[in-house]
Amino acid sequence: QVQLVETGAGLVQAGGSLRLSCAGSGRTFSMYAMGWFRQAPGKEREFAAAISASGATTYYTGSVKGRFTISRDNAKNTVYLQMDSLKPDDTGVYYCAAGRQILTLTKGGSDYWGQGTQVTVSS
Repeated sequence: QVQLVETGAGLVQAGGSLRLSCAGSGRTFSMYAMGWFRQAPGKEREFAAAISASGATTYYTGSVKGRFTISRDNAKNTVYLQMDSLKPDDTGVYYCAAGRQILTLTKGGSDYWGQGTQVTVSS
């Protein structure tokens, strides 16, 4: 029904910025809340940010709040994660996710997952 493809993998120095994109297929993209999760080396996947279907509501985990910004452009079927002031601890694989309810999505309850994209932050 919905396919998600992340782009934006890259290597950046600590303090730098990077923007990830997640392109979704399907005519119902605008009906889904969207989110970003990440998995650091040796750690379990964690919630990072989410945005409601309309874009009016956003949620962030405390470790990224103030540094990351999630946004979406429903006309382009795309959700973005702007990452600023990056730290080595931000290193990991970032996954795009789609779900019907944003609060459920923040807990990992996703209907669809992207394949992941690698983000590496050097010190």
